[in-house]
Amino acid sequence: MAVRKPKVIVTRKLPDPVETRMRELFDTELNLTDAARSQTELAEAIGRAEVLACTITDRIDSALLEKAGPQLKLIANFGAGVDHIDVEAATSRGIAVTNTPGVLTEDTADLTMALIMAVSRRIVEGADVARAGGFKGWAPTWMLGRRITGKRLGIIGMGRIGQAVAKRAKAFGLQIHYHNRRPVSPRIAQELDATYWDSLDQMLARVDIVTVHSPHTPATYHLLSARRLKLLQPHAIVVNTARGEIINEDALAEMLASGAIAGAGLDVFEFEPQINPKLLSLRNVVALPHLGSATVEGRIAMGEKVIINIRTWMDGHRPPDRVLPSML
Repeated sequence: MAVRKPKVIVTRKLPDPVETRMRELFDTELNLTDAARSQTELAEAIGRAEVLACTITDRIDSALLEKAGPQLKLIANFGAGVDHIDVEAATSRGIAVTNTPGVLTEDTADLTMALIMAVSRRIVEGADVARAGGFKGWAPTWMLGRRITGKRLGIIGMGRIGQAVAKRAKAFGLQIHYHNRRPVSPRIAQELDATYWDSLDQMLARVDIVTVHSPHTPATYHLLSARRLKLLQPHAIVVNTARGEIINEDALAEMLASGAIAGAGLDVFEFEPQINPKLLSLRNVVALPHLGSATVEGRIAMGEKVIINIRTWMDGHRPPDRVLPSML
């Protein structure tokens, strides 16, 4: 007897191995064009789907959830962050929400270190000069950057990604400082030789590089406000591979333009996909188009987690990566 396959609607194009496996396991409707769905299209989708396999580009708010059909029982997010989903509204309607944590840790940590290096050593600026034919030969004082060995790195958010960054940074000779809701275990602190600051303000005033690894929640919105950014030393750089809303972009742009902060490496932006034109006009800013998880291995691993969450739900069990309002 054939097992009934649930109706799964995928909102964006996923890696081919993931889509192929989803077609094998479920009654899957794919998005072959990879165009982001409008709110009207999402409303039509959740009116038919039993499982919505969405991404961070889909706004699943309470108004949209009111249009969900009674058969919608699972929102399986392709991504770790769920700030685009009203988890509380979904849960109240009996709709489970899952995400894909853990598999993005190493990729995001790698990119964070790449941004630290790129800003400190002016790598993108130098590459642009070379590509444009502007290299006229070596000179003693031309294109000078900053050494990172021996500098103090301030990590905001010492979860999986923050710790992965700390391990890499320690190997580069950086001194590890961090701010978190609570200290890490003594074992991890000793392993990383990490200094804990319960006051974010005090840490910001003392470090050379700041990197953000907190989720976007109401409590972290503009966590790096204009007031806090002014605490940084003029030679400091800011790196963000978490969520753009955590930094006040206008204040950051103004301080970068005036030289109050030396540089910034940004993979995420407050109003994505729009990027603040003030930031794009600055040579001391390295801006990337949200590449944190953009590896073949990482995206396939994300898809595999989505599949596991759906299959576990199909079997009548709690999905391993279920997200509850109390967790946010």
